[in-house]
Amino acid sequence: MNGILVVSATRAEAAHVPERYETVITGIGKVDAAVAVTAALAGYPADARPLVVNIGTAGALHTHHSGLFLPSAAINHDISSEILKSLGHPVQDVVQIDDGDGSVLATGDSFVSDAQIRDALSARADLVDMEGFAVAYAARRMGAPCRLVKHVSDRADDSALDWPKQVDRSAQELARWLVERY
Repeated sequence: MNGILVVSATRAEAAHVPERYETVITGIGKVDAAVAVTAALAGYPADARPLVVNIGTAGALHTHHSGLFLPSAAINHDISSEILKSLGHPVQDVVQIDDGDGSVLATGDSFVSDAQIRDALSARADLVDMEGFAVAYAARRMGAPCRLVKHVSDRADDSALDWPKQVDRSAQELARWLVERY
């Protein structure tokens, strides 16, 4: 093994990852992602956990965003953190990621395909997905380093509904990045 655990929500996003990488397909959404990453990392000794590399597609929240991103932060955008904090229940709704490119990834359980929702999220983030925050949070809780690698597949508007037609191009770019780095 190469000390890398590749994590992807769907088989389509990991379609071009070479077999030499241990790969976990989590399923879609924050709960599935967090559970799958935690279960996978629990199989390693606490002092020998691999680097978790979450590859996947993302919607661009700004029109000038395209290509590959390595977010420096992931936010849990669909939790009522301010209300919970005011009630005395602090929640972690941001995970900082080492060696990122300065971009921010917003993660939520809603598939964003509405321009109004996209525009509201764009005030807080650059990209949107459904697993990144959960992967980074679970990795951190399990003591494993993590990288998020996201390829823009759509504009987080009605173009997101064409995701099945776009995912293979993104999967090729994600696998190329992985092989070149690790």
